[in-house]
Amino acid sequence: MSRGGPVIRATEGSICKGLKKHHLGAGLGILAILASVLFVVYRWRHSGFAWAKFTSVFSDVDWSWLALAMVLILATYVGRAMRWEIMLRPLSNRVRLWSLVVATCIGFTAVVLFGRAGEPVRPYLIARKEGVSFSSQVAAWLVERILDLLMVLLIFGIALTQISRSGIQPGPHIQSALEAAGLLAGITGALSLVLLLGLRHFRGNIRNRLMEGLSFLPELVQQRVARFLRAFEEGMQSTQRKSYVWLLVTYTVVEWLVVAGSFFCVFRAFPATAGMRITDVIIALGFVCFGSVLQIPGVGGGMQIATVLVLTEFYGISLEEASGIALVLWIITFVVIVPLGLVLAFHEGIKWRSLRHIDESSSGY
Repeated sequence: MSRGGPVIRATEGSICKGLKKHHLGAGLGILAILASVLFVVYRWRHSGFAWAKFTSVFSDVDWSWLALAMVLILATYVGRAMRWEIMLRPLSNRVRLWSLVVATCIGFTAVVLFGRAGEPVRPYLIARKEGVSFSSQVAAWLVERILDLLMVLLIFGIALTQISRSGIQPGPHIQSALEAAGLLAGITGALSLVLLLGLRHFRGNIRNRLMEGLSFLPELVQQRVARFLRAFEEGMQSTQRKSYVWLLVTYTVVEWLVVAGSFFCVFRAFPATAGMRITDVIIALGFVCFGSVLQIPGVGGGMQIATVLVLTEFYGISLEEASGIALVLWIITFVVIVPLGLVLAFHEGIKWRSLRHIDESSSGY
């Protein structure tokens, strides 16, 4: 007992520190979102929002550009399934791409409907369909998130460097915010890169060190943790081969180029933004991607706020026009998958209520 006490206190101290850092980061993010919302509401109330002008935005839309934007966004779901197939190769020789496409569409539908709580749906469905452990697919999901985060940070960094060349003249407060955002992007990108490199070498020493640090736990709990870590290692096998890593990076770059193309098509569809150049689209994409981190179930989140702020503050577009464009952009990039996801879920015989108990049903993996 005398030897276990210090270990427990040290572990509890490290956990408390980690929780404090997590809560601090989450708190700062929430404050940033709230500040943006209050700013938009302030502009909304003091600028005399004209609903007639807002509705007129949709009467001048070039629907052919929106149709192309929708096709490109739907193609990204197929691309995500192809990228996930690479991460499944070390675990299964009979991966069915269509099953991955179905699980991807249903999974993103769950995210739109349930918010971030719907994230486990996709790895759960893939694990069930392909006969692999749920933990291994959580690892695959983590690799995907890191790759996407790195691309978002890269796009955001490019956007910050291109502002001076785009003709935008931000005020001093906006300039300070941009500098702080650039610093945050750099730090987050570096941490994500370190995490990805660490995951490549997850096998062996790291797992043993984790188990040694958890040696104070009951034996039954240790066994469950060990099973989870072994399954997690299985999901990380795709990062052990350089050829797979390069394929994952290539698929990620192509996917985000397609997303940028979809944004370009949406902006071309509206007269107010039809004149935006590629540089302007990258700037908007960078800020909107950061705003989309907050996802409210069935509503969306910071994406609409970020779109409105960028279009009004950077490009001088009226609040009504910016709000209409933000609404359409959110529908194209998020909501468009919901009807297809619901149809596929119905065809698969999936009950949405059962998805709430994913953690319980997968606890044995």
